[in-house]
Amino acid sequence: MSQRTHSCGALRGSDVEQTVLLQGWVQNRRDHGGIIFIDLRDREGLTQITFDPDICGADTHALADRLRSEWVIAIEGTVKSRGSNLNANLATGEIEVFASGLTILNRAKTPPFQIDEHSKVGEETRLRHRFLDLRRPQVQHALISRHRITKVIRDYFDEHGFLDVETPILCKSTPEGARDYLVPSRVHPGHFFALPQSPQLFKQLLMVAGYDRYMQIARCFRDEDLRADRQPEFTQVDIEMSFVDMPTVMDITEGMIQRLWREVLGINLPPVRHMEYADAMARYGSDKPDLRYGMEIVELSDWAPDSGFVVFQRGVEQGGVCRGFNAKGSAEILSRRNLDYLDKQFVRDYGAKGLAWIKVSGGEWQGPAAKNISAAAREELAKRLQVEDGDTLFFGADKRSIVEASLGAVRVELGTKLLGLTNPEQWEFVWVHSAPMFEYDEESRRWASIHHPFTAPYPEHLPLLESDPGACKSLSYDLVLNGVEIGGGSIRIHDTQVQSQVFRALGINAEEARDKFGFLLDALELGAPPHGGLAFGLDRLVMLMLHLDSIRDCIAFPKTQRAMDLMLNAPSTVDERQLRELHIVTTASTVL
Repeated sequence: MSQRTHSCGALRGSDVEQTVLLQGWVQNRRDHGGIIFIDLRDREGLTQITFDPDICGADTHALADRLRSEWVIAIEGTVKSRGSNLNANLATGEIEVFASGLTILNRAKTPPFQIDEHSKVGEETRLRHRFLDLRRPQVQHALISRHRITKVIRDYFDEHGFLDVETPILCKSTPEGARDYLVPSRVHPGHFFALPQSPQLFKQLLMVAGYDRYMQIARCFRDEDLRADRQPEFTQVDIEMSFVDMPTVMDITEGMIQRLWREVLGINLPPVRHMEYADAMARYGSDKPDLRYGMEIVELSDWAPDSGFVVFQRGVEQGGVCRGFNAKGSAEILSRRNLDYLDKQFVRDYGAKGLAWIKVSGGEWQGPAAKNISAAAREELAKRLQVEDGDTLFFGADKRSIVEASLGAVRVELGTKLLGLTNPEQWEFVWVHSAPMFEYDEESRRWASIHHPFTAPYPEHLPLLESDPGACKSLSYDLVLNGVEIGGGSIRIHDTQVQSQVFRALGINAEEARDKFGFLLDALELGAPPHGGLAFGLDRLVMLMLHLDSIRDCIAFPKTQRAMDLMLNAPSTVDERQLRELHIVTTASTVL
């Protein structure tokens, strides 16, 4: 069989009168009064093929009449202009190929769904037949774009002196915040490998080993509950550098983002804004603020005691805070039903007892909170929140953490849903840095790392590791895009004594630290350079760049939200012999 001369998306008007051989899948077949048309498809596009019996002959025409969707064929023919019948919506729309020969390479059963961008197919059906779903143009576009994105990333880091180094998949179980996937060892009964949640420890060891700049498109695994932007196995863009500080890592990373948007999307991004973690929480109620809309939260704790409203007064008197924000021009959009939903349902999920609100309409301040606020307090509030007619004001007065969480969530609910203020073509990046080292876990009654146990504290905060861990800030940084964290990292601890102090603050005793991280502690004692790095979620980055609904849409063979592969019917049971070899006995039901 001869090789194809062109892809199905390559031919243009300049190719008219060429003899070509194309191969691909039949998209559809149409019979117009004895002349048969098919659209031939491969990953590059579609070409219209015409079978005119006066040109291709009766036998070839009869064979063409038998063609059905998804049959694999080869055709030989001559490129002709479509003249005034051109299809402006098709890249190859100014030409068609008049076939002179046809070879059927493979027949296909009727597929369970139409292979085009217009067919509406349930996700379960698509994932069960993923090999067919992958033929759909929108899925192919996502995976081709993902290839291009990873190529740009590799090229960028290569130009900046990074070495691409693979790290192990079978490694040791370490506490990194999520459940590990465990792999039993046949050779060492009762012992287990763990699949890596990230290459964190290995990339630090590469810095100790003197490799200076490392990168990897790394596979990672976490056994946790799933959602639209999570998978049990996912891909990170992982980097680490020696002899760097926090601004250097952020600058290198920002350069990669700017290159990606310029080369893949044709967009020149402005410099990324920087914001301290505490500032982000106070102004937006979130460590991943969406800056596409306003509604910045304002501190009102000094105003609340004289406001005349007992709810605000009591919140501050009991050691909490009072904060509020202005949803400009929303009074006519937000119904009483919307406001009751936010007050009586929505904020309760964030620990708040309710949500105070005021509508300003027709010169009047309306709502339960409005009548309780004194005239003087109203005047001062109008200045602080820049109140105009048509605005709606929202308030929280409670513990700082509850006010931040509830007002931050209300702000997002308004911006993304109730007011529809988000523009998918608006790219608002922000660095959120200097998060606290630790947060207190009430359930376990101990401090836990906000990033991970290898994050370095600010040098001036070293004494706080023992005296006041909650006040200790870290040399950490997260890159946020439109309210989504797309990457994060930190400067690492490179001193054994500091690492031991952090372990003690986390309640990890010397014996446990030696058992889980002995190799790292040994490495830090043998000439570890100052180093730091960052990891991007590649799947999430691609999802956002392409405006996809889920990371499943840019992964070739994804799992469902129940962590199942419907195409392979995995996970599945294994036979008793395999279990015996691994010294495993299971008591679980085999029914999923």
